[in-house]
Amino acid sequence: MSDRSSNGSDSKYVQQHLANERTFLAWVRTGIGIAGIGFLAAGFGFHSNTYDQLVHLAAVITGITSLLGGISIILFSAAAYHRKRTQINEQSFRATTRLITFLGIILLVIGIALAILLYVLLFPV
Repeated sequence: MSDRSSNGSDSKYVQQHLANERTFLAWVRTGIGIAGIGFLAAGFGFHSNTYDQLVHLAAVITGITSLLGGISIILFSAAAYHRKRTQINEQSFRATTRLITFLGIILLVIGIALAILLYVLLFPV
């Protein structure tokens, strides 16, 4: 009879590693979704009948923030995945809120820019 845990430290904590992978993939989906918001906002800004400076500015801010935010979330989540993998194996896991705080700030900036964009599109000056 073979002992599965003798194959390596990863096999001792299979459920934790699988959960870590699912969390990483959820962050990747979130990053892709946020980047997609930027493309949607850019489409509103550049295809509006009431094209003006404020619409253009809101579309650019939303697009750039969304794209950079989405890419950053994917990169930060990859780093967090590897850090948590090591922490799980060493049984020294510590939760961090940096990625969640970053996501909150990015969503706040995107939300404000989208609100300005929609306001200008719905109530042209």
